[in-house]
Amino acid sequence: MDDAPEGNHPFLTYGNVGIAAAFVVLDVSVSFVLKLGVGTSLLISAVRCVIQLSLMGLVLDKIFATKHPAAVFGLAALLMLLGTLETTIDKCKTRFRYMFPSVLFAFVCSVMPISIIGSIFAIKNVPFWTPDQYVPILGMLCGTTISALVVVITATLKELHDNKDKTETMLAMGATRYEACLPIAKDSLTLALTPVINQMSVLGIISIPGLMSGAILGGSSVEQAAKLQMIMMFLIASSTALATIVITVIALSIVVDPEHRLRSDRIDTRDVAVHRAFFAAVHGIAYEFRRISDRVFGLKKEDDEEHERLLG
Repeated sequence: MDDAPEGNHPFLTYGNVGIAAAFVVLDVSVSFVLKLGVGTSLLISAVRCVIQLSLMGLVLDKIFATKHPAAVFGLAALLMLLGTLETTIDKCKTRFRYMFPSVLFAFVCSVMPISIIGSIFAIKNVPFWTPDQYVPILGMLCGTTISALVVVITATLKELHDNKDKTETMLAMGATRYEACLPIAKDSLTLALTPVINQMSVLGIISIPGLMSGAILGGSSVEQAAKLQMIMMFLIASSTALATIVITVIALSIVVDPEHRLRSDRIDTRDVAVHRAFFAAVHGIAYEFRRISDRVFGLKKEDDEEHERLLG
C-alpha cells in the first residue's frame, strides 16, 4: 500500500510531493496578483525540480545497483558537464571568451580532487567511489559550486563592462593587470563566498542543516551526524572557494590581456545563440499568428460592416 511505512520512515508518493508543491503554487499566485514578476521563474524552477529529480532517481537506482566505478565517474563527468552548461548558457547573462572550457576546468580542478580526497581520508569510504556514499558528496559540491561560479562571473564581468573607464585609467597610469584587477577580484570573491561563509557561521545555532537532519532520520547518532555535517561543510566551502578563485583568475586573464589592455571585445552581453534562436522562432510564430488573426478578424469586421450597411 502507498501508506505503508518503509522501516521507520513513511512511504512517500507524488501526492505528498503535491501537498508540498501547493505552497509553491500559493507563492506563485501571490506573485501574479501583486505583479511581482517572480511567479513564472518560480513555477518553471519547480517543474524542472520535479522532472530532474525524478530522472535522477531513476539514474541513481541503476548506478547504485551496478556498483561499478565507470558508472560513478561517468555520472561525475555528466554532472560537471551539465553544471558547466547551466552556468554558461542559462544562468550567466554576461559571458567572456572561452567561458565554457574555463568553467569546466574550474569544475574539474575543484570538485573532483576535493570530493575524492574527502571521500578517502575524511569520510573513509572503502572504496572511495562507493556509489551511495560518493555520489551524494559529488552532487552537493557541484550544486553549491554552480551558484558561486554564477555570482563571481557575473560580478566580475559587470564591473569590467560597466566601469571599464576606471580599469582603463589604472592601466594607463602604469598599473599592471594584477594591480588593476585585484580590487575587482576581491569584491567578486567576497560576494560569491558570502553565502557559504554565512552558512558555516550559523550551523548548529540558528539552523539544522539538511544533511545532518537526513543522517539523523536515517538512523545515525546525533554526534556522528554532526561530524558528517562538519566534514561536508568544509568540503563544500573549499570546493566553492577553489572554483571561484580559478574562474576569476582565468576570466581576468582573458579580459585583461598580457599587454595590460582591457579587451572589452572579449565580453559578450548578448543572449546566448541558443536563446536568440529560440526567441526569434517564438517571435516569428507570434508574428504569423497575429498576421493571420488580423486577416481573419479583419475580414469578419468587413463582413459585419457590409451586413449592417445592407440592413440599415
